[in-house]
Amino acid sequence: MKIAVKQFIFISGFMMILAGLSWGTDVFPNDAWPKETWPQKTWKDLPDPIADKNARIGGDISVFGGQYPKSLNYYLDNNSLSAEIFGALFEPLLTMNPLTMEYEPGLADKWSISDDKKTFTFHINEKARWSDGTPVTAEDVKWTYDVILDPKNMTGPHKISMERFTPPEIADKYTIRFTAKEIHWKNLLAASGFQILCKSAYHKIDFNTINFEFPIVSGPYKLGRIEEGVLLKLNRRADWWHIDAESSKNKGNFETITYKFFAERTNAFEAFKKGIIDLFPVYTSRIWINETSGDVFIKNHVIKQKIQNHKPIGFQGFAMNMRKPPFDDILVRKAMACLLDRNKMNQTLMYSQYFLHRSYFEDLYSTANPCPNPLIDLDKKKARSLLKQAGWVVNPATGFLEKNGKKFSFKFLTRDASSEKFLSIYAEDLIDAGIEMIIDKKDWASWARDMEEFNYQMTWAAWSSGVFKDPESMWLSEEADRKSGNNITGFKNKVVDQLIKEQKTIFDIQKRNDIYRKIDQLIYQEYPYVLLWNIDYTRLLYWNKFGMPATVLSKHGDESSALWYWWIDEDSAAELDDAIQMKTPLPPQPPSIRFDEEFEK
Repeated sequence: MKIAVKQFIFISGFMMILAGLSWGTDVFPNDAWPKETWPQKTWKDLPDPIADKNARIGGDISVFGGQYPKSLNYYLDNNSLSAEIFGALFEPLLTMNPLTMEYEPGLADKWSISDDKKTFTFHINEKARWSDGTPVTAEDVKWTYDVILDPKNMTGPHKISMERFTPPEIADKYTIRFTAKEIHWKNLLAASGFQILCKSAYHKIDFNTINFEFPIVSGPYKLGRIEEGVLLKLNRRADWWHIDAESSKNKGNFETITYKFFAERTNAFEAFKKGIIDLFPVYTSRIWINETSGDVFIKNHVIKQKIQNHKPIGFQGFAMNMRKPPFDDILVRKAMACLLDRNKMNQTLMYSQYFLHRSYFEDLYSTANPCPNPLIDLDKKKARSLLKQAGWVVNPATGFLEKNGKKFSFKFLTRDASSEKFLSIYAEDLIDAGIEMIIDKKDWASWARDMEEFNYQMTWAAWSSGVFKDPESMWLSEEADRKSGNNITGFKNKVVDQLIKEQKTIFDIQKRNDIYRKIDQLIYQEYPYVLLWNIDYTRLLYWNKFGMPATVLSKHGDESSALWYWWIDEDSAAELDDAIQMKTPLPPQPPSIRFDEEFEK
């Protein structure tokens, strides 16, 4: 909720743009593997089933981009904003259908998989072009792979998938072949799903310095004006190679997408209320409950809407660095969980809007398959007992816990002032137990640098999820020592390692999910995070000037899918202007949208 780091699986904005091409019949279901021959059927270039035929090109949408990023290079900065922007600039070999999640063409128009499930051959569409007019080739694909795996490049979590292959072979100008070292259900995604960069444009530059300049792109948008710390614009490309395809119509409709940066989310909300920002997803219950009742809301100048779709549920919590004291002790970590009053925070600060986490894979459980993990409540007596077992004893002179003459004091690394009201409640209960928590507030770039080096003790981290779970980057022991990786807590568990290894060769998603539930329960028992809370819907506020699909957002997407499926409705924009000047109301919109209900109409 406070610090978003995205596991970038299938749901990038760009993949949502291109999804829409489909076979006449299902030729490549995810769990079936065709022979090493090019497909014989012809692709039917069909409209995206979510996109609205009434969409029009033009205008600008302004959104809150968070704090100014340290890089837009997603391979160097593994966060949601960089993923979103990078995905609008560069394309993968294959995309995925926004409804079925089946593989579909991207830069590649043909692909095949060998009988032994290890060799993946892709033919690049010979119409695919870089923004300078030169063709996208197999050389570009191989160079991008090499850059990601180069040890000197800070491409941490992206190396994991690429390391599963031997260096790809260039068969001809437009054909490249990946050979996996071992069978893995994710190999096709790994080989086809990473964004391809232009070798001729970037190969002479130190990759670790490519942060804000991307002169040559292949995607539907290019970088426009950038004001450091203030705003960044993406400009729609009229010369995009795929712009005239049926599958590209009615998507990516805004001429410009403007990201505006604020140090604090509360400042961004004030800008939204003034019309400086057009779309504002609400992550704070106080805003949703108490600050959406003014004149602009009553008169429907601003629309307040709850969207329920199939967006995968991630998790968030206070990550503890298990690599060093005091959080290298499971008794201490468990005590830290028992000292967090989540119920109080949910009731007093968030109006009971959230469910409390009891899992790292919440959407793998249901009423038919309930989660067995116990819900952790505030229990100071239990926490004191655990800390005593861990060797921490109260010094009566100071009131603080000590062990080996050292006071129990730690730093909480944060970058968001809005987290302080939660941390103040936590700090009070910690003090009562004899623990001192010091708030170490930094800006985004400084926070990210510390996280890359695992230079922290505790921090607030929120992780998104994918339709298909992949625990390897965050929970495999080997990843605990990879700088810039996703295993930020330093989690290591041999049984979890074995289960992760086991799931690699299983192509049945339900069987994999059974394994992930076992992994989840093992992780839960180790307390790498003090788990927090979540919601299973998206809360949107937006000025009433947009056209959009009936579903509002895509099936699996978050608020960012609005950037690709919405458009400026000129009539609505004019009516909004008149209504603001005349202080008159506009017609209401549904307060709640359910994807399945709207899509089936």
